[in-house]
Amino acid sequence: EVQLVESGGGLVQAGGSLGLSCAASGFTSDHYGIGWFRQAPGKGREGVGCISRSDGSTYYADVVKGRFTISSDNAKNTVYLQMNSLKPEDTAVYYCAAVVTPHLCNTYLGGTYYFLLHEYTYWGQGTQVTVSS
Repeated sequence: EVQLVESGGGLVQAGGSLGLSCAASGFTSDHYGIGWFRQAPGKGREGVGCISRSDGSTYYADVVKGRFTISSDNAKNTVYLQMNSLKPEDTAVYYCAAVVTPHLCNTYLGGTYYFLLHEYTYWGQGTQVTVSS
């Protein structure tokens, strides 16, 4: 059974940094991708980025590019989301999710990466990130 467990959320001031972790279990190989999504109060869930576990390629939404970094520790089966220069509008519940076909972790269209919720099969429980102004 595949399980994803996020950790590391909390409260931070604007301009600060915070790191999230996503521990994955139940996969029989590294042939999958992990995406990070967020959902702010009253808004839909949006993708912020993803990583292909098979080759380590990373992709980011324009709104977080240059501020957020996704990385992985294959030995620990853990994917990280490092968030720098945080803004109040980054406040949301953050989720990690797994897509069983790594190249589907994102869709590239018109110069922008999109992260399609329906491509992701497994989801973590979410962790709250609050950025105060």
